[in-house]
Order: sequence, then C-alpha cells, then structure tokens
Amino acid sequence: MRKILHIDMDAFYASVEQRDDRALRGRPVIVAWRGPRSVVCAASYEARRFGVRSAMPAVSAERLCPEAIFVAPDFSRYRAVSQQTREIFRRHTDRIEPLSLDEAYLDVTENKTGLPSATRVAETIRRQIREELRLTASAGVAPNKYLAKIASDWRKPDGLFVIRPQAAYDFLTPLPVGRLPGVGRVMEARLKRLGIATVGELRGQASTRLEASFGRFGRRLYELARGVDESEVEPNRPTQSLSAEDTVERDVRLSETEPIIRRLAEKVWTAARKERRRARTVVLKLKTSDFKLLTRSVTPASFPATSEELAGLALALRARVGLDARQRYRLVGVGLGNFREPEEVDQNRELFA
Repeated sequence: MRKILHIDMDAFYASVEQRDDRALRGRPVIVAWRGPRSVVCAASYEARRFGVRSAMPAVSAERLCPEAIFVAPDFSRYRAVSQQTREIFRRHTDRIEPLSLDEAYLDVTENKTGLPSATRVAETIRRQIREELRLTASAGVAPNKYLAKIASDWRKPDGLFVIRPQAAYDFLTPLPVGRLPGVGRVMEARLKRLGIATVGELRGQASTRLEASFGRFGRRLYELARGVDESEVEPNRPTQSLSAEDTVERDVRLSETEPIIRRLAEKVWTAARKERRRARTVVLKLKTSDFKLLTRSVTPASFPATSEELAGLALALRARVGLDARQRYRLVGVGLGNFREPEEVDQNRELFA
C-alpha cells in the first residue's frame, strides 16, 4: 500500500508577492500584466472572494474587483521559492514528482526522517514551509496520486485532509463526476446525459458500457470510480514538450508574425539547451482573432543546431497555414516536442541517412 502526498502551495504567486511586500498583505492582489490581452496568473484569496480566478482575462478580473492591486509576475523569483520548497520535500523523500512550480506529488511510503505516518510527514512539511518560507501549503494524504490530489483541495487554504484506504470508497460515492481527473465540463455533460452525475452512479455502470461510450477512457473512469490509480510517483519524469507563446496586444496578420516567432524560438531554444534529451518535432501554434486554434508541426531529419534554425523551421511551418492573408491572429506560439534520448536520435539519423 503506497502512502502518497500531494502538496499544493496556496495562491502561490500572489502569496509570494504578499509575503515580500507588507503593503499587499490582506489586500486583493492579482498577479498579471495590465492590458486587454493579459490573463490572470494568480489571485490572492482576498481577490478570489470577488470571483477572480487564474486564467481569466485581466480586464474581467478588474471589473469584478476594481480595488485589486495588479502586480506584474516575476517568474524567476517564483522559481527560486519553488526550489526552496523542493529542498524541504527532499528532507523527507527522494520520490518527488513536480507538477508545476506550486505543486508536487511525494511518495512517502518510506520516509527519510523516520516519522511514523504519512500524515505526520505532511504536517511536518507544512510546518517547515510556514516557518522557513513564511508561506502556506495545503496537503492531501491518500493511498494513490489521484485521491491525494482531491484531498489537497478539500480544506484549502492552509489545510490538511487524509483519505484512508478503507474510507476511500465511501468518500468518493457522493462526489460529482467533475471531481475526477480528466472529466472536464464537456465530459461531465456527456456523463449527465447518460444519467451519471455522481461517482456512485458512475460506479454502477458496467465497464463494457463505459468503454463503448468513451473508449479507453471508459476503462479509466471505471477504475477511478473505485478509487483505483496504479500510476507511480515519477521523480525524474522526462520532458515531453517545451513551448513559449505570446498573446499580442493587437491582432496581427500572418506576414507580421516573423519577429514574434524569432523571439519565441530563441526563448524555447534557451530552455531546450538545459535538457539532456533532444526534441524531434517543431510546432507552430496560432490562434485567430475569432479564437480558432491552429497548429502545424514538422519532424526534421536532424535537430536544429541554433535558435536561428529553430526559427527557420517555425517560419517554414507558417507557410503551411492556408487561411486568407487578411486573417488576423491574437496568439503566436513556438514549441518543441517528441523528446528522445540523444542516442535514440543518433540511431534514427543513421537509419534515414
């Protein structure tokens, strides 16, 4: 039986800003650039009371909370604080799977500090974060990753919730199916059309019916309804993709995107050089002024050797966009994907030489 923690920092970016600036404490803080195209990176709990949420347009957030204080994000500082939280985690276990700067899974089936239970480990980690970093974190304790993630959200902010193995079945039964990982609004609506609104109702469905309706994900739903999740905490989960994107202040024509693409390619190239694994695929992402998303990709025979080569490949992908030249775009993105080990890339190059 595994003992898994999910640690989630509370309103992380906004909390760091409030910690470092006394004038922001107790005030509604929105971490975002001002402007018609900006989105909210984070909102303090004082701002959330007005309905402000991450990823909403900044202009909408300002309408909801006119008294909010907008702070431009400082990701280098957030990364530094995130690293400090990881150092605290490493005192207790080496089995850490970061999900983002502000959350991670920890496998504490065996912990390095000799604490008698996973709950005690979670309590200790939260106390150390509070005392050393002057921040708060919420924690979930459970026998698997997906239950731990649900638990960490149960008593936010600054909370701790434990789902014990013998209690998992009953805990899940009344939950809405939207609480299950992978069940977004569209999937939730599809399930409701089948008369399935709660996890208990989902559990009453035969696996064959779920698989007939939802394919492979139907089998996953069958397992989640029973609290089953065999996925392990992956301490060194390899990079799957890297990308950078920019929502421009005014919509631009495709012919005007070259300087944006070159700047984004340089940013992605800098990040990719830190990776041991090599990307095989270059991706160009565009969003039209009416929010239609387009992607184009190419897998060249050899990995680009410079940021200029990466930019050249992305610009070549631009030529494959078949929309009217008068079409305007509000977002441009450049990415790398299909990461492989260096020796695997070299073998492929020999095969196709």
